This record gives sequence, structure tokens and C-alpha cells, in this order.
Amino acid sequence: MDIERLKLAAIAARKNAHVPYSGFAVGAAILTKSGRIFQGCNVENISFRLTMCAEEVALGTSVANGDTDLAAVVVVADSKHPAMPCGGCRQLLAEFAPDLQVISVTLDGRTETHSLSELLPRPKQGILEKADGS
Repeated sequence: MDIERLKLAAIAARKNAHVPYSGFAVGAAILTKSGRIFQGCNVENISFRLTMCAEEVALGTSVANGDTDLAAVVVVADSKHPAMPCGGCRQLLAEFAPDLQVISVTLDGRTETHSLSELLPRPKQGILEKADGS
């Protein structure tokens, strides 16, 4: 797996982030098992609830291109510690790859790697699960 290429793609996507309110630019790059890379950046809105995360944008691009067999995601931010995907993005990614490799990187090179299942255990347990097991 070419993690360095993924990091560079996430860094490049970060440069396009629309962050007029927080100033916290994030880039993401998803690698699919076919070897394709899909990029995303965060897109803020004055109504923060409507803000799109970089991971969400990259995933949407992957889905729109019909390539949903995900292998890894890199998230890049200019932060003291590597920024992890938010809970909502974890859930979105788990829809396609519950064991996805998540690599979070700071601009100065600090890196953390986790399995998505470590960051989001039991992603399918919840509202759709009935008491009778069906």
C-alpha cells in the first residue's frame, strides 16, 4: 500500500478546504482496493451543522465513482496531535469498510494508525437491531 502517495493526496486536497469560520483545514484521501485514490477537503458552512468533513467528501467522491471497496484513509490537519475522523465520519466509513485502516497525520509528520473497528466498535448495533434478533 502506497501510504506516502495517499498522504500527498490528502495534503493537496487540504489546500482547497473552505474554512472561513474555523480556519481548521483538513484534507483526506481514500485508497480503494483497486488502487484508486479519492480526495476530499472540509467545506464549512455558516451553519456549522451543515459543514462537510474531508472524509465525507472523499467518501462521496468514491461512491459517486462506483469504487466502494475501501482499503485505507489518510486524514491530514495542521494540529498538535493527529486529528481523528469524527464519529459521524467513522460511521459513514464503516458502512463500506468496518476494518478500514485509518491513518491520521499532522503537517509536521506525526502519524497515528488505527483500524476503524478500533475507533468505532459495533457500528451496526443499534436502531435497526430488533430484540427478537431479526
